[in-house]
Amino acid sequence: MSETQADVDDVMAAKLDTAPVEADELGTRQRAGRAPRSSLWASVRWAWYVLTSMRTALILLFMLALAAVPGTILPQHASSPLRVRQYYVHHPTLAPIINRLGGFDVFGSWWFAGVYLLLFISLAGCVIPRSRRHLRAMRARPPAAPRNLGRLPHNASWTTDADADAVATSAYALLRSKRFRVDRAGSSVAAEKGHLRETGNLLFHLSLLVVLAGVAVSAAFGFTGTVLVKEHNGFSDTAIAYDSLKAGRLVDTTKLPPFSFTLNSFDATYERSGPTRGAADSFNARVTWQPNLSAKPRDYDITVNHPLSSGGANVYLVGHGYAPHFKVTDATGQVFDEVTPFLPQGGTFESQGVVKLPDAQPLQLGITGFFLPTAINDLNGRPISTFPAPDNPAVVIGVFSGDLGLDDGVPRSVYTLDTSKMTLLDTAELGSGQTLTLPGGQGSVTFVGFDQWATFQISRDPGKGVVLAAVVCMVLGLLLSLRVRRRRVWVRAVPDGSQPAGRTVVAVGGLTRTDATSGFDDEFAGLVAALQKVVPPVADRSTERVQED
Repeated sequence: MSETQADVDDVMAAKLDTAPVEADELGTRQRAGRAPRSSLWASVRWAWYVLTSMRTALILLFMLALAAVPGTILPQHASSPLRVRQYYVHHPTLAPIINRLGGFDVFGSWWFAGVYLLLFISLAGCVIPRSRRHLRAMRARPPAAPRNLGRLPHNASWTTDADADAVATSAYALLRSKRFRVDRAGSSVAAEKGHLRETGNLLFHLSLLVVLAGVAVSAAFGFTGTVLVKEHNGFSDTAIAYDSLKAGRLVDTTKLPPFSFTLNSFDATYERSGPTRGAADSFNARVTWQPNLSAKPRDYDITVNHPLSSGGANVYLVGHGYAPHFKVTDATGQVFDEVTPFLPQGGTFESQGVVKLPDAQPLQLGITGFFLPTAINDLNGRPISTFPAPDNPAVVIGVFSGDLGLDDGVPRSVYTLDTSKMTLLDTAELGSGQTLTLPGGQGSVTFVGFDQWATFQISRDPGKGVVLAAVVCMVLGLLLSLRVRRRRVWVRAVPDGSQPAGRTVVAVGGLTRTDATSGFDDEFAGLVAALQKVVPPVADRSTERVQED
């Protein structure tokens, strides 16, 4: 064979890939572009080719990350319905626009689903063919040795008295003992090791596909809802009982898990000293629940990260607040007993809310104000709350009479009061048990005290277990792809015609990927040393003469 042909063989040997040259071993080497042709079928094939390239998958993954950013900035209906309501109160013009664009339900919006679906198709079209090629490569024989092993980055040679067949047999046994995949052809031995690198890489990407599929299963067959429950009130798992409910397209909301529970009490503790004073320490919702109507009631404490589970659904504690208790008497002597949730506005749980009395006579009544868990007056005489626990509860209210606007057919928030058609009767700061008498004999308002409320998120996530297992596999695959090195070793034994009869020239060559050379120098040197122990090199002639003298 000519020297030029030998050079070509060496270049081909240096292309260390899992599969043939056209394989995309780690998914980072880009395939050559293909220009679209005039026919429709050729254009479709070209579009599929572009969509299933790793470059497109990386771009789509980056787009998915960008699409998820609004979900981390804006409050979401599924996880923070109270914050969504507060956003509507603080931004009445902007909030409806954001809602139409899906900003309060980012992960359920059509545009997020579109990017998600394209990413899944792109990854599947890229990884599945690579997996087939990898399986073929694992079953294939190691490639034959190049003509000139001395041209490889790692090489060694020596002369031995053993014959070529004995050298090849010894090299075969040695490399097998080192867990190499070995193939022998005459007096040449080819070995390779490190297929787990590509296996780990494919395991990572296939697990990512499973994660995407698991999330899609949860989106289709799962549901998430939120409900605000006051102390001594109950909840039954029916669609109409939720404050907000988002169910998958394949979920029958008439067949939700038939559990129910009653919130007996809610307790929260806070740090009372030190730099973290006022920080939450613990939350505990004590409930009595039933998995179905015929089951015996049982008690349970729902705390953070310890949900109540029933029928495949989990009940999580996600929020809490205060519900001031008012007794309102109108001008005719009719008494209204109202316990109304107020929404917390800050770390001290100063809460805002309204009470609407459409049945009051002769005019409808409305109360708007703040609940202060630990009320004091600041230096300007303004009432504020200094601690989130109810150490000194008080309310600051304004009482209005007139038209609440509930009969004009326009939806209105239960947390805001439209006073455009109402008249302010009086304002007051009331402690527990205190009463405000309205002017002109229009009644009175008594602040009786308060209850607490808790917000629960009820969700069923059938793909959660699959996603967890896939994430574990992703970590395992990533470790394999980062720690395992691909390498190949060749041994050739040929009789040396220039030496005394019976001597053999042993040539050893090694090759590893250019991005995984660390540590192979020592491994290759160890392999050469081990082989020289079983097929030792002949002594140098000058040394032999010295010994003879």
